[in-house]
Amino acid sequence: MRYILAACLLFGFGIARADESAEELAARHKLAELIIAKPEDQPKLLSELADTGSKTAHDVLSAWTRDGVYLYVAQGGSKVPVLLEDQQDGKGKARAVRVDDGQFLKDDKGVELRFSTSDLNTADTDLALRKVIQRTMDSLALADKDPETRRSAVVKLGNSQKPQYIPLLQARLEKETNKGVRRAIEEAMCVLRLADADTGVEIKAIQRLAELKALGSLESLQRFAARDGCPPAAKAAAAKAIRSIEDHIWWVNFFGTIFHGISLGSILLVVALGLAITFGLMGIINMAHGEMIAVGAYTCYVVQNLFGAGFGFTIVLPFSFGSKPIQFGMHLPGMNATGWAYESYFLVALPLSFIMASLAGLLVERAVIRFLYRRPLESLLATLGRLAGDAAMFSHGFRREQRAGEFAFLAVGPFCGGRRELRLQPRVCGWLCDHDCGWHLAAAGENAPGALIRAVMQNRNMAACLGVRTRRINMLTFAFGSGLAGLAGAFLSQIGNVGPSLGQTYIVDSFMTVVVGGVGSIVGTVCAAMGIGTSDQVLQQLTGSPVTGKIVVLITIILFLQWKPGGLFSIRSRSLD
Repeated sequence: MRYILAACLLFGFGIARADESAEELAARHKLAELIIAKPEDQPKLLSELADTGSKTAHDVLSAWTRDGVYLYVAQGGSKVPVLLEDQQDGKGKARAVRVDDGQFLKDDKGVELRFSTSDLNTADTDLALRKVIQRTMDSLALADKDPETRRSAVVKLGNSQKPQYIPLLQARLEKETNKGVRRAIEEAMCVLRLADADTGVEIKAIQRLAELKALGSLESLQRFAARDGCPPAAKAAAAKAIRSIEDHIWWVNFFGTIFHGISLGSILLVVALGLAITFGLMGIINMAHGEMIAVGAYTCYVVQNLFGAGFGFTIVLPFSFGSKPIQFGMHLPGMNATGWAYESYFLVALPLSFIMASLAGLLVERAVIRFLYRRPLESLLATLGRLAGDAAMFSHGFRREQRAGEFAFLAVGPFCGGRRELRLQPRVCGWLCDHDCGWHLAAAGENAPGALIRAVMQNRNMAACLGVRTRRINMLTFAFGSGLAGLAGAFLSQIGNVGPSLGQTYIVDSFMTVVVGGVGSIVGTVCAAMGIGTSDQVLQQLTGSPVTGKIVVLITIILFLQWKPGGLFSIRSRSLD
């Protein structure tokens, strides 16, 4: 059944392509007939082209108004309208494209003919014909198959301040089916009616603009209210409409700022979660986290190109061999997907961005980070907040004995002074002490990775004594945190340019998010990310300067940490004290 459906879709697609080619071919024949027709017949032929929406007709007519259409006299005296290519050969000649079929002009032997502009006569136009051609081009743009092209053409006519376009827009409004384009047509017609001689017509147009909340008409209304001799009733209506539109703009900006703040906060959240995991587990302040963001962004960029025309690059080294520069490159062919198939590239780019950034993080951890655990100075700096808790625990005594299928521990709590022996099965997790000592315990055995990560974050030495391979957990955690940064890079690639320094813009804000939320607290990280992101965008709007907004946010964070050094949700554990 699915093969039959696929065949039907392909058949339908082929018919659509054939119909489109037939329409363009018919438009080409009409154009060729128009160009060589008698002057008295040309306006009628132009009116027949107006509703076709043919892009070819628009391009040829545009070239005709710039004297870019030429006449080739064939054998027998017949005239063939042609266009010359922009690319010329060494003699300054270019190939000629027939207007009637779009093929290159050839002689009887099938050889392509080349001409210079002086070899052919131009198809002449006069002032009256140029005006008709311009109206036809406007009608063609209004009838284009792309709604965005139609909307742009409507806005252009509305801003022309020429009331003679109102009948053209009214005729298009009766045929238009797209809601956005219909709204743009109504707005353009109302703007053009502001120049009407009837005050009643002007007031109705002003009231309609206020109902439409037409943001683009604000400047036109302000000019209308400020002009000399404006009727008082129309001026009052314009002032009311201006206030209504300005209030609408304020609310649009308000919700837009909130939306941008949430968007920035969500990106900071993804980046900060990776930092919170690596810093909370290993005590490593990973300043290379920004580069992981760039890795994810570049991965998304490559996937997008592979779904399109392909991806390629060339690197030229600053060396040469035999007077030839040394260079190498690669080109990967693309799938040339279009429509929804092309837009679905993001579904593939997301997991790949995570995987590539994780692999990059794994490489960094194995090549650099793991050596910091053994070097005294770096280890002291990285684990300074954890040493006191570990030393206090072992100073009070600890022993381990293994029996059949269980572990037994005997410890003395440093805070409560209690003494308790607790026996745990391999999969059991619980408190080591009944009192509020701040000690956590997780048995190793065959626990899930998430439980092992939590165990190492809570107490590295205790987890190691239980058999947890902390080095593997470090490697896994660092790779996972880097993968989260890669996801953030994929998100950022959709809203800005991709470059090597992409992540450096967000790395400082991400560290602030981790510290403000509380190291190791997921809830705190979420709250801090949303708060910092929203505050940053709101302050930028209020101060009118991105730099000033960030300075205010930074000062506020410093003052907050002076009051609450542990962040919003500080975690009481021996490893984080």
